[in-house]
Amino acid sequence: MSAKTSTQSSVAAQMSDAKYSNIALWGGVAFSALFTLFIWLTGDRLVAFAKPVDQGPFWYYWILESPTWVSRALAWGSYTVHQVAIWGLIYYAQTQVKTYTKGLHMVNVWALAVNAVFIVWHWLHTHLFYDKLAQDTSMFSSQGSVILMLVWILLMENRRRGMFFGKPLPFGKSIIDFAKKYHGYVFSWATVYTFWYHPAEHTQGHLIGFFYMFLLLLQGSLFLTRIHVNRWWMLTQELTVLVHGGLVAAQQIQGDLTQVIWPMFAFGFGVMFIVTQMHGLGLKRWQKWLIYALFALAIAFIYGQRGWHQLNEIIRIPAIEYICAIVLGLLIALGIGIKRGIESLRQRFQPAQSAS
Repeated sequence: MSAKTSTQSSVAAQMSDAKYSNIALWGGVAFSALFTLFIWLTGDRLVAFAKPVDQGPFWYYWILESPTWVSRALAWGSYTVHQVAIWGLIYYAQTQVKTYTKGLHMVNVWALAVNAVFIVWHWLHTHLFYDKLAQDTSMFSSQGSVILMLVWILLMENRRRGMFFGKPLPFGKSIIDFAKKYHGYVFSWATVYTFWYHPAEHTQGHLIGFFYMFLLLLQGSLFLTRIHVNRWWMLTQELTVLVHGGLVAAQQIQGDLTQVIWPMFAFGFGVMFIVTQMHGLGLKRWQKWLIYALFALAIAFIYGQRGWHQLNEIIRIPAIEYICAIVLGLLIALGIGIKRGIESLRQRFQPAQSAS
């Protein structure tokens, strides 16, 4: 064994200790919080960039009034390099590393470093050129990418925690295995694309969103580690969208409780927790019933003032996500079926070709 190989093996053995994944996790959370604070502290400088006139609720305001080819090229180029780098590390981990560890693999260190570098560059790029992918794409593409990630999680976790009160939908093993195998690429696209969609602005919505994106990038860097599949940490990723959606909606319309829209997001994602997410935590029956009761009391308190006729809004987000999860499962099943059909035809005709 060469000295270089021996050194690499020694480093790998040291990093397999669980303390290294804990350091990476809590260090990453601290970095996420501190850099979000840094974005807030430096955000006032961005008022110098001229933005177009606000055109309403479906208009994304934070773009340049007069974009240049340089701002566009650097935004798309930065996104592309970041995306390809993370996809490459995921592929390397799946094909070369393969095994889970309590600590860290060296490829995790590389992923953490790549994401940290691009987080800093994203901030610097905003202050130099401002524009991001929002200049050329719809705001619904950013929202849709996150929705796809949340729906993919529902499907991927179907066997472990069920879809409805611990009961799984009857999706075959091949569908769930496909979702698990390729989820890293899909989640990476959702997070990196959304990350590069927004400039590093310091509005409440941007700050909450960036903190959430930083946590997702952190989670995406910890593949093939035990902390990556820790059920409480995974739940944190899902529940953060409840906080993000609720707070962003709360800042849009304030005042009369009958007019605000934050309850639709807060209680909608709350229903997702009650119906699906909490059933993968190993909670005791009395703990579940306590959560049910507290959730019911919260609904009674808010909708007693908001108006019971608006109660239907709390099922809108869950309905969309569950329908999309079923459609996604069926599409994956269709793709698997088509692949198997092609392979079957190929095998059927190969013997005939060999005999001729």
